[in-house]
Amino acid sequence: MTSVLVFFAAVGAVVAWWMSRQRLMSKPWLEQGVIGEPPAGTPSIPVAKIGLGVLLAALGSLFALFISAYSMRMQMTDWSSLPMPALLWPNTGLLLLSSIVLQGAKRAADRQDIDGVKVGLLTAGGSALAFLVGQALAWWQLADSGYFLAGNPANSFFYLITGLHGLHVMGGLAALARTVRKTWRTDDARNVRLSVELCAIYWHFLLFVWLVLFALVMGWAGDAIAFCRQLLT
Repeated sequence: MTSVLVFFAAVGAVVAWWMSRQRLMSKPWLEQGVIGEPPAGTPSIPVAKIGLGVLLAALGSLFALFISAYSMRMQMTDWSSLPMPALLWPNTGLLLLSSIVLQGAKRAADRQDIDGVKVGLLTAGGSALAFLVGQALAWWQLADSGYFLAGNPANSFFYLITGLHGLHVMGGLAALARTVRKTWRTDDARNVRLSVELCAIYWHFLLFVWLVLFALVMGWAGDAIAFCRQLLT
């Protein structure tokens, strides 16, 4: 239960920071200026960005529930941890690269560098595809070693949470593909800036969730929580 509270606290902190950046927590009754108009120099918040924030909050809650179930289930006597494939390390690096490159594509869009946006989107998409292939290979390695889905609760949870995360990466790739298509139809980076920014935000979320899941399946999360408990007692 402690792990899910830590996850919720982390998600809440990220969401609060993001909302403060987007002025979603501003007090309109204290704003100066004409009613119904944003203050001078403050752009209006795109509906798509607000929708993405709501989506990420819902997805964060979903993953938190799975993390909570994983933490409670692993305390039972029939739980037998499976060896983690070494491929998870380079896979994590690929997802990290994808997130960093997408942030670079967003900055390129801010600079009106359409060529930089194209390179960033393609590189991010290729890295994400490689991540999914790597995850599938990790599954194959486990199955080849006899660690099947129904063999043990630990096996089932590993396939479930990594598969759920992979599905969300695939959804992000679909959105990224639409952004790539839009980018190739324009020479003005301003026309795709919002789409690139939304993809970058979603990818940062996927990276954050994966790092939490990675720490969980590797057994580090429990050690970290136990260490914190020792410090507090």
